[in-house]
Amino acid sequence: MTPGRLIYLMGPSGSGKDSLLLAAAEPLLARGCRIARRVITRSAEARGEDAQSVTVEEFERLEQGGAFAMSWRANGLHYGIPLEIDTWLAGGHDVLVNGSRKYLPKARERYPYLVAVLLRVAPDVLRARLVARGRETPAQIEARLARNAHFAAGLPGPLVELDNSVSLDITVRNLLDLLDGPTAEAG
Repeated sequence: MTPGRLIYLMGPSGSGKDSLLLAAAEPLLARGCRIARRVITRSAEARGEDAQSVTVEEFERLEQGGAFAMSWRANGLHYGIPLEIDTWLAGGHDVLVNGSRKYLPKARERYPYLVAVLLRVAPDVLRARLVARGRETPAQIEARLARNAHFAAGLPGPLVELDNSVSLDITVRNLLDLLDGPTAEAG
């Protein structure tokens, strides 16, 4: 049996990764694609993705116990992708994960059938989304926008880019086309 592909979604904060995952969940599942739910050391009350929230101590216990296929630290938080993705991939299922650009090289080493997907968004659209989200001060938003301008710099290829400056329906359709089309084999 051919193993499934790891669809490794990345994008700057506010680019719409969580919205895309939510909107694409049903059609992806209908195609046999699984979506991994991340484990994060962010409080359960925090707005954002549908993730399992744990304390730093619990995260470290899980990590040391081998509960994660991948784990990393970023933005003052700990992130983990549950080990069950390996079973899904071995069973021939594609698996979509919300990944980290800094962890991409390690993910590529571990998963030879990885398809790296970079979600882009126009700076003015991103600014509006970050303001609406209400997690950061205006100064923090401008600093994030300055960092995000160089988000893709140095990322190892190949990368498939999706523009999420348009409607979410179009982005979902483009993601599904990517997974169904010949470009998906390039990863």
